[in-house]
Amino acid sequence: MEFTYQYTGQGQQVKYFLKEQGVSKGLLAKIKFQGGKIFVNDHEQNVLFSLAQNDRVTIVIPPEGEHETMLADPTPIEIVYEDAHLLIVNKPAGISSIPAQYHPTGTMANRVKAYYQAQHYEDQVIHVVTRLDRDTSGLMLFAKHGFAHAKLDSQLRKKQVVKKYQALVAGDLSALSAHSEIDLPIARDLTSLLKRKVSEEGKEARTEYWLKQRNSDCALVDIQLHTGRTHQIRVHFSAIGCPLLGDEMYGGPMAFGIRRQALHCCQLQFQHPFTNEPLAFELPLPADMAAVCSAIDKQ
Repeated sequence: MEFTYQYTGQGQQVKYFLKEQGVSKGLLAKIKFQGGKIFVNDHEQNVLFSLAQNDRVTIVIPPEGEHETMLADPTPIEIVYEDAHLLIVNKPAGISSIPAQYHPTGTMANRVKAYYQAQHYEDQVIHVVTRLDRDTSGLMLFAKHGFAHAKLDSQLRKKQVVKKYQALVAGDLSALSAHSEIDLPIARDLTSLLKRKVSEEGKEARTEYWLKQRNSDCALVDIQLHTGRTHQIRVHFSAIGCPLLGDEMYGGPMAFGIRRQALHCCQLQFQHPFTNEPLAFELPLPADMAAVCSAIDKQ
């Protein structure tokens, strides 16, 4: 894979110029030792070469191959968007994002590997940018090579990747405002390997929400996270007395045909890592949540 940049400065070394383009030391080492190339005006150079104004710098990144230990799962995936650098899929509820020690296959990462193999892509390492809990459905972002992953991770650290969710909640619906923010710190619950809880000793966690629909039994809320704590949405709504439908771990009722936490990643917004184009993607509610919303509408 090749990337070309135009230099407009005066006398900078290649390595410093490429650093400004997001090329890490690790990627430069990969280019140097694993078969990549650096060209300045079509002539091969090293990272110490001093650039002149209007020089054209091209890096050739060697193929990544594949994760030899990652198993491929041929189950089809629903692709929302794809280009040479990005893959966005619609993850169904009930499917984990990545393999675990005792569950090495059946995840979205396994399915994406099989897709890459079927397309005969040179880069077959699976780069997960945004994960979702097993029972959360919706938009999930993969980078198709390490350089794209690094640039997207930089956006994540700067909070430039916006993820929005929809959830169905029950319980004390009088606790819900038309628009509010839940600002409660979250820590591990030491009684469980997985569970989290609101605790003064926890880390900052902020969840903004908008009430969209409601009846006497449940409500649909739009949600935007301003921090990214594990189980944040589930913990926060449980803490205010409005747990998610189907979320047994945090006290949510198994009702209205919902058999998993009623949480869906419906929107994803970020900047394309190479074109800088603003990208925005949206998914409708899955069938189980949409059926509950239809019942709310009828009431």
